Amino acid sequence: MELKTKYQYTYFIHPYIVDKSKYDKYILKLLKNKRCKLKIFEKEKDMNIFNYFLPHFRDYVFPTFNLRDNNLKMFQEMRSEPKSKIVAEQTCCSFIYNLAENVKGKVDDKDLGIFFNIEKIEIICFNTGVCFFTIKANIEGSNNFYDVLDFNYKFKDINSELSPLNDFENIRIQTDTFKDVKDISELIEQITGIHRKKKNAKNEFTNERFYTFSYVCLESEHWNDKNSLDNISNDFYKFANVLPSNYLADFNAKTLINNTNIIDKFKYYRISMTKLASNLLCSGINTYNFTKLPFEYENEYFYTYIIALYQKIFLRKLNSEFKEYGKITHLRKDFIKFTKLIWEKEVTLSDTGTKYYESLKDVLELEALYEEIKNKYEVIYKDLNIEKNNIYFSILIILLIFSLTLNLINVLLLLYT
Repeated sequence: MELKTKYQYTYFIHPYIVDKSKYDKYILKLLKNKRCKLKIFEKEKDMNIFNYFLPHFRDYVFPTFNLRDNNLKMFQEMRSEPKSKIVAEQTCCSFIYNLAENVKGKVDDKDLGIFFNIEKIEIICFNTGVCFFTIKANIEGSNNFYDVLDFNYKFKDINSELSPLNDFENIRIQTDTFKDVKDISELIEQITGIHRKKKNAKNEFTNERFYTFSYVCLESEHWNDKNSLDNISNDFYKFANVLPSNYLADFNAKTLINNTNIIDKFKYYRISMTKLASNLLCSGINTYNFTKLPFEYENEYFYTYIIALYQKIFLRKLNSEFKEYGKITHLRKDFIKFTKLIWEKEVTLSDTGTKYYESLKDVLELEALYEEIKNKYEVIYKDLNIEKNNIYFSILIILLIFSLTLNLINVLLLLYT
C-alpha cells in the first residue's frame, strides 16, 4: 500500500560562522535589510516556548522576552545603529526573512517533479558568531510519503559544492520570491556572506549539507492498532536517515538502526535522531498528533535542536582554535563562560524534552567533544605554566648573577681604595 501523508513540513538548517570582530556590523546589516525583521518573543503569543524552557535557557536563547511595554516600544522606535549595538550584546537573536506573497503554481501533466512551498525563513545568531539560516518548506499538490523522502534527500544538498544545481531540476518552487532552487542558494550566500564554491576557513566548523528537521503525520490506515510501525519500518528508517524512496533500507538495516537514536515512549509517534537529522513520524489515528504535536515540535523541539547544534559547532570551533597558543587565555574564558552559561544547565522540566535533549547530546557526541577540549586545555595550560615558570626562573637566575656581579665589584672597589 502506498503511504499517504496527512500533514508534513521540513526545516532545513544551515549553520555558518560570522567573525566575532565583525558580528556587530553583521547584525546592523541584517537590521538594515528591508526583508529582515527582528523576531520579538512575547510571553502572550509564545506561551509554549516561555513555559517549556527553564528561565536560564529562556534568557540565553530568547532575551527579547524581557522587552516589555515601554521598553519594547522605545526599542522598536530606535534607529538601526543604536539598536544593533543592543541586539549584538545579547547572547542570541533571531530574524524573520519576509517572503513575498506566495503564488500557488499550477501542476500540469507535462510538469513532472516535486512542487514545494517555502513557508518561513529564519536567521538565528549567537553572539559567539555561530549562526543558523533555516528554511521551513512543505510539499504542495501531493500527499505521497515517498515525495517527502525524495524532496528531503535532494533539498538537503542544494548548498553543497558537490551537488550541481541541475540535479534539482525536478523539484519546483511554489513562491513569488524565488524563481527556482538556484535563487535559494544565492540568498544563502547573500545572507551568510559565505560562497559555497570558495574555500573559506569559516566553513571548517560547519557542513555544506543542511541539517534536516522534519515532521510527517501519516494517514491512520498505515499505522494503527492492527497495523504496527514494524510493517513500515524500512520507510521509517529511510525517513529517519534522510534517504531517497528507492534506497534499499532492508539491505542496510543494521547500519541504519545503529545510526539512529529513537524516542519511542509514545504509541503512535517516534522521534528519530542521527548526526544530520531530527525527524518525527506519527500516525493520524490520534487527533493530538496532527493538531498540537506539529506546533510543539516546530517550536519547543526545534529550538532545543538549535541549542544542541550550537553547542556542537561552538565546541568544534573552540577545539580548532586551541592550536593557537597566543589565544589560550581568551579561549579559556570562552570555554568557562560556555560551561557556566549553557553546558551545565537543564534545558527544560519536560520529561520528553529532557530525553530529547540528552539523546541529541548523545548522537551529536557532545560529551566526548567537550571532554576532548577540556583535556586538551589542561595539557596546554600546564605546558604554558611550566614554560612561564621556566622564564621566571631564568629571569631570577639572571638577576641573581647580576646582583652577585655588582656585589663582587663593590667588594673589589673597597679592597683597592
